[in-house]
Amino acid sequence: MSDLSIELHWQRAEPVFATGTYSNAHTVQMNRLYDIMVDSAPDWGGNPENTNPEQALASALSSCHMMTFLALAAKAGWPVASYHDYAEAHLGKNPKGQMSVTRIDLHPVVRFDTGFAVDDAQMAEMQDRAHRYCFIANTLADSVEINIR
Repeated sequence: MSDLSIELHWQRAEPVFATGTYSNAHTVQMNRLYDIMVDSAPDWGGNPENTNPEQALASALSSCHMMTFLALAAKAGWPVASYHDYAEAHLGKNPKGQMSVTRIDLHPVVRFDTGFAVDDAQMAEMQDRAHRYCFIANTLADSVEINIR
């Protein structure tokens, strides 16, 4: 199978490295082309203008779910015209009492070519299949509740 990688770089800007005195801001580079500024979530002192690992996790799940859905829909002959999702990661304590992403909610909205439609049951089944085949969902399956609405 594939090995996929990123490069991460953090450099201390403060003169002293001690608890509460340094920034977590860093750069994640994708494909040696795209730099993404990453920081702690704002609730943990991060810059709200930067993404954070929790958002990146929600993004990875949403993207994987969409790509899986599109592959299944194409195979079924569903003419998907657009796909939009609002994904939200929720932080809390896991069963071990540790802080974690405990739930990720996906809110996909699928539009089809004019004249094509599926009923709610068909859409729910296709979304469920996409969830079952999504690599990221399978990685998180035992530790994160994933709700598709």
